[in-house]
Amino acid sequence: MRALLKGLLIIGAMLLAQAATAQQESVGRQLAALPWQTAPGEGTIGSVARISLEGGLRFLDESASSRFLELNGNPPRRGNWVLTPAAVTWFAVFSFEQIGYVRDDEHLDANELLRALQQGDSRANAERQRLGMPTLRTDGWAVEPRYDPETRRLEWATRLVDDRGDATINYSIRLLGRGGVMTAILVSDPQHLTEDMREFRAALRGFDYQQGERYAEYRQGDRIAEYGLAGLILGGAAVAGAGFLKSFGKVIGLGVLAAGAAVFAFFKRFFVKDGSNPPGR
Repeated sequence: MRALLKGLLIIGAMLLAQAATAQQESVGRQLAALPWQTAPGEGTIGSVARISLEGGLRFLDESASSRFLELNGNPPRRGNWVLTPAAVTWFAVFSFEQIGYVRDDEHLDANELLRALQQGDSRANAERQRLGMPTLRTDGWAVEPRYDPETRRLEWATRLVDDRGDATINYSIRLLGRGGVMTAILVSDPQHLTEDMREFRAALRGFDYQQGERYAEYRQGDRIAEYGLAGLILGGAAVAGAGFLKSFGKVIGLGVLAAGAAVFAFFKRFFVKDGSNPPGR
């Protein structure tokens, strides 16, 4: 009887593994079948910005990007645009917040900011649980917040851990513009973060705001944002409504993006064909 039970358990485990593999392959095929824009050309991000598609970069419009996020285990979202390299070793999500001109003269306290992000995990996870998705917690900084006044670029990276203990890195950039801020989130893994950040920064050399939308084109009388650099890290409008300027402790954090390693692997299998694209890792 024990031998029979053991055999049934082994067969059951094999069937579950086969079902999981079939599901991952289905996801990979659906990702590869999305209407990708490729070089030569450029991706248009709403009506405010554009990015050149060079070196094998691929781009999705707003509708396809929503589906891409859903296939990667995230809530479907409007107002997003996806960029990936040909080898599909990472992806980046762009979105624009028309919040006004953000003043960039604020000091950033990395420790306080991390505590506030961790306090906001519960709200983001409540939404993920409602949608039947795994929870994520902010484990710490992969890159502490820093701002470059010459490029008007704010960047940081958080290390996220899911309920199975798997880690994902969200590397976030905010590109300040005249009427608001472009959010660019890189989804990577801890082992390849440095390499992926380098590739993503290179890709951002092809990013530019449309004429009239650049930070340097600010004019007296333009709308001023209700919060500064720290508010961008902690979730924007949620910060303004929570009295962030008076207390970190009242901040409500924002959601984060996830991507499973298996999804990347199967995506690459179905996307990269006949050796014409750069090899993945």
